[in-house]
Amino acid sequence: MAILENIRKRTTVLILIIGLALFAFVISGVFTSGDLGGGKVGSAVGEINGEEISRDAFTQQLETATRNAPPASSTLQNVNRVWDRIVKNTILEQQFEDLGVGIEQDQIFDFIRTTGYAQNPEFQNENGVFDPNSFRQTVADWKVNNPLQYDGWLQTEQAIIQMAKEQTYYNLVKAGIGATLKEGELDYKLANDKIDIKYVRIPYSSIPDSALTVTKAEIAAYINDHQEEFKQESTRDIQFVYFEEKPSLDDENTVKDEISKLIGDTVEYSEERDVMDTIAGLRNAKDITAFLDRKSDVKFDTIYKARKNLPASFADSLMTLNTGEIFGPYKDGDFYKVSKMVDRKPNGSVKASHILITYEGAQRANPEIKRTKEEAEARAKELFRDAKKGDTPFVELARDNSDGPSAPNGGDLGYFQEGTMVPKFNDFAFGNTVGTIGMVETDFGFHVIKIDDKEDIVQIATLARELEPSDETINTLFTDATKFEMESIANEESFSDLAKENDYVVRPVNRVKAMDENLPGLGAQRAIVQWAFNEDTEVGEIKRFNVNNGYAIVQLTGTYKEGLMSVEDASASVLPKIRKDRKATQIIGANTGKSMEDLAKDNNVTVSNASALTVKSPTIPGAGAEPVVVGTAYAMEQDQTSDLIKGESGVFKITVTKRTPAPKLENYSTYASSLKSSSAGKVNTAVYDALKEKSEIEDNRATFY
Repeated sequence: MAILENIRKRTTVLILIIGLALFAFVISGVFTSGDLGGGKVGSAVGEINGEEISRDAFTQQLETATRNAPPASSTLQNVNRVWDRIVKNTILEQQFEDLGVGIEQDQIFDFIRTTGYAQNPEFQNENGVFDPNSFRQTVADWKVNNPLQYDGWLQTEQAIIQMAKEQTYYNLVKAGIGATLKEGELDYKLANDKIDIKYVRIPYSSIPDSALTVTKAEIAAYINDHQEEFKQESTRDIQFVYFEEKPSLDDENTVKDEISKLIGDTVEYSEERDVMDTIAGLRNAKDITAFLDRKSDVKFDTIYKARKNLPASFADSLMTLNTGEIFGPYKDGDFYKVSKMVDRKPNGSVKASHILITYEGAQRANPEIKRTKEEAEARAKELFRDAKKGDTPFVELARDNSDGPSAPNGGDLGYFQEGTMVPKFNDFAFGNTVGTIGMVETDFGFHVIKIDDKEDIVQIATLARELEPSDETINTLFTDATKFEMESIANEESFSDLAKENDYVVRPVNRVKAMDENLPGLGAQRAIVQWAFNEDTEVGEIKRFNVNNGYAIVQLTGTYKEGLMSVEDASASVLPKIRKDRKATQIIGANTGKSMEDLAKDNNVTVSNASALTVKSPTIPGAGAEPVVVGTAYAMEQDQTSDLIKGESGVFKITVTKRTPAPKLENYSTYASSLKSSSAGKVNTAVYDALKEKSEIEDNRATFY
């Protein structure tokens, strides 16, 4: 009691002490973790040229984008779409501000005239023309009476303003793009001046790679001299073993046994009537629909099917069944099945082609067709006679003369079952043999019909049970995954060796980026990517993840920082380039001053010829694309011989044997205009890409999503 009394007297002091302790506990993480949110630095999703993209603003746009996105879109896909849009809008808006690009209200209405709003009768005058005043009045009404629609309009208005600004900005750039007649003439000549050459090519492959030694210092020097080619993003390498929840062989056999027992009749005790009842199986079931409703995972499909619509691996066996016969059990995908032939319709599906000649007033006739019914009948009879003669293939007659939608396909209607077509067409198709050509009249017009093929169709009842892992299988899988995880963490043996000992497949995934979502073999696994990029995750670390239908035991095997690639990482792409340069130098050094014939003889190659080469298509037969070689030839005079040329596939020496200038044109304005249009068409993408390349962009998306 004395202790309790002392506590009561010191309540204020005690509360203060507890408060200070809690405060110390909370702030201690600030100084030990180095951030304020478990690795999430600040509240900005990113920064573009010094302008922060706050998380709140980003989240608002993300919520809107998610509502409007297709149902199958993942969160990360929506995040990426919003980020790309914000980056583009921010970069361009900074340009608009610097240049003073703005949009007036009349420009907004000019833009609206090109949208769906202008087609809405609510915004049109009595002449059916878009009326800005009507639009203003409607928007004002939304503001008072329909706030939700008004908010939607405000977002649309901002998008319109942005698009209008972009259009103005890009048009300013396009105004400075042009092409002179001389440029048009040059473009014409580069495509049409023909050059014939005689050449010798000493391929780089004549010197084996093993004859050259390339040091790490040389690779490093090459990387340093070509830094733009060897920039890399921050990436990770991982490897994993996937433990998939799938039926075991025992599970499959259990389902197979269960479904086999349902084929024949079974005897069961009826407690209600105190007798043994015989329960009809699939073979003797009177009501097949009710039987499959009770016993099968797939309902009875009453549709008659042709061979091509049956499971490919079992179609032949199923089609040979007589009515009432059983096939199975058989495994088809994720099911065990037993099938029973219920009915067969010989020649129950017909393949036919037709020529439709319609007339004004016929059902679904094209309004442009003005022929009378009598004229249509006469034309159809004429085509019927031509088809019967057989001088012109039916396909051509249909393609050139039919008014029906199947005309482009030569009148082919494909296969159809009885009752699909209108009665007269149906009766002709099913009442005549293959190859018969006839003519019938329907409400659509006059049809010249050819029967191309017939095939049997069958009605099959299938008892199916889906293959699923049993509880025992699932528990065993969990045990195996956990055991492998623990052993791989505790064991000094390598992850791959341990997996090999247990007959597990190790799957590597290299160069995973921070904003990647899908991993080959696992699908969408954002949690694994985030773990791999967590600053606390070290190379060699192993972790188990619950994934779709199982578990993945994942190991981080490599990290790559943003910047220049290391010598080891770049060597695969650098080595061929250094070797090519060294081989070219070696070949040129050993063969300088030689004639073409001596060059060919000394290097065990032949003198070859190539004709009609152009700069626009610089491909040499037998050598491939050689722009430097063809470009050199273009600058040479006829009968002139070049020095040794370093090409793409080898070292060349060429002689221009013939030059054929393109015919002169009176005017090259067409080619100049084409150049201008081509350049203008690239402006939007090229300008934005250039601005983005020069922008300083800090991307923190991976921290939050």
